[in-house]
Amino acid sequence: LESALADPAVRLVVLTNNGTTFCAGADLKAGAVGQRTEGNRHFVEIFEMILQSEKPVIARVAGNAMAGGLGLVCACDMAVAVSNARFGVPETRVGLFPMMILPYMMRIIPRRRLLEMCITGELFDAEEALALDIVNYVVPAAELDAKVDLLLARIVDKSPTAIRIGKQMFRAVEDMTLDQAFELTQVMLPRMAQSQDAKEGFAAFNEKRAPRWTGR
Repeated sequence: LESALADPAVRLVVLTNNGTTFCAGADLKAGAVGQRTEGNRHFVEIFEMILQSEKPVIARVAGNAMAGGLGLVCACDMAVAVSNARFGVPETRVGLFPMMILPYMMRIIPRRRLLEMCITGELFDAEEALALDIVNYVVPAAELDAKVDLLLARIVDKSPTAIRIGKQMFRAVEDMTLDQAFELTQVMLPRMAQSQDAKEGFAAFNEKRAPRWTGR
């Protein structure tokens, strides 16, 4: 993930699974979760890399997403899930609570529904995940790759500069008041218009041709 995000040739990142589970969260071996281990540090680093990423990060959820796995889906910018995937935070079943992923889930899931799922530990299906905005799309397993490819195609022909700055602004205004957000966005929009990508975009529009993005 770190190398992909640092590579200027990479336009976006897709996180997925090789087995039948997207991610089941932390190791529940006795005492493992309660310790500050190297694995826990890497877990936090992965979430921070996704959150700070200037490139879109998409979850291709080809299996169940539980506990930290659900948090990982929430941390990604977009998600496409197979229709038979199940989701949930079952930590209370083993005497824990989904502490480390709460900040990411709270940005996506409505408060009352989130608190209910954290307390009861009950699992839910992909259709409910779609209704809660945890995933963008739910498709049969046979259609998963085609749907992800369609989403990728809709991203890679857009301006890398617009996406990079836009994601930064999206994160910034999330924690601002409405007045603060308007102040910042009024300054940033004219600045964006001075980028090479914006100038190329306007030229391509007027010349009725496809833009040639430089990412600058």
